[in-house]
Amino acid sequence: MSRTLSRVLGLALLTSLAVSCSKENVEPAGPGTTTQAADSTTATRDNNLALGNPSGAQADSKFYWNYLISKPQFSMSYHRDRGTPNWVSWHLSSAWLGSTPRQDNFASDNSLPTGWYRVSSSSYSGSGFDRGHNCPSADRTGSVADNSATFLMDNMIPQAPNNNQRTWAGLENYCRTLVNAGNELYIIAGSYGKGGTGSAGYATTLDQGRVTVPARCWKVVVVLPVGSNDAARVTTSTRIIALDTPNDNSISTTWGSYRTSVDAIEQATGYNLLSAVSASVQSTVEARVDSGPTN
Repeated sequence: MSRTLSRVLGLALLTSLAVSCSKENVEPAGPGTTTQAADSTTATRDNNLALGNPSGAQADSKFYWNYLISKPQFSMSYHRDRGTPNWVSWHLSSAWLGSTPRQDNFASDNSLPTGWYRVSSSSYSGSGFDRGHNCPSADRTGSVADNSATFLMDNMIPQAPNNNQRTWAGLENYCRTLVNAGNELYIIAGSYGKGGTGSAGYATTLDQGRVTVPARCWKVVVVLPVGSNDAARVTTSTRIIALDTPNDNSISTTWGSYRTSVDAIEQATGYNLLSAVSASVQSTVEARVDSGPTN
C-alpha cells in the first residue's frame, strides 16, 4: 500500500513538472501572427475603397468618363477627356507613413489604356496653376514606390497655388495630426465644374484643351479610431469633415470656413459617397456640417 502510494505521488509530481515546463516553453507569436486584441489596435493598410465606389467607376476603357484606376496607394475615377480624376479615394493610417522623402518625380501614367492622351509633367507649365495632388505626397511616405505613385499626373488637378499650398495643405496637415492621435482616415477628394483662377488669371483648360481646369475642389474625411471592419464602424456620431472650395487664388487660408455637408457635395457632383455605410447612418452623418477643431 505504501509502495503504491509512493508511485502515485511520484507520477503526480512528474505530471506537474511536465505541465509546468510546457507552460514555460510556449513559443512567442511570430512576426506574422496577431491576436484579436492586436487586430483592433494595430494600424494596417486597408482597402482604399472600403467605404464605397462613389460613381460606380469601372476598369473598362469604354467608360472613358468614369474609368476606374486601382493602385495599392489609392483608387480613382478618371475622366479621359478632362485629363483629371473625378475623384480619388485613399485610406490613411500610421501604417502608410514613414521616412521616405518627397520624390517630386511627376510623370505620365503609362498604365492608361492604349490610345488615351497621357498628361505629362510639363502639361501645366506656365499656366499659373499648381500640379495639385489629390492623394498627397505626405500621406504616402512608407516607401519610394508609395510616394512616387502620388506624383503620377492622373492624381493631379490644375489647382490655384494659394488653394493648393495653403488651404488644402492646412487640411492635409490636420488629417495627419488625427492619424498621429490614434485614428485612421478614409479620404475622398475630387473636383467639378470648369474654370478657375490661378496666379496668372482665369483659365478653363490647359495643354491645348486636353486638361480641364476645375471650378471647385472638394474633400470628404471620415475619422475612425484604429480598428477593423471599418465601414460597419461608421456610426451617427462618427466625425466626417466635408469641404468644398473655389479653385481661386484669392481663397482664404482658413480651411474650416469652407466646410459643408456630404449631401451638398453629392448634390453638386451626382456621386454616392460612403455608399458602403448603412443607409440609416448615411442619412444622419451626410446631412451634418462638421464643427470640430481645425488644428
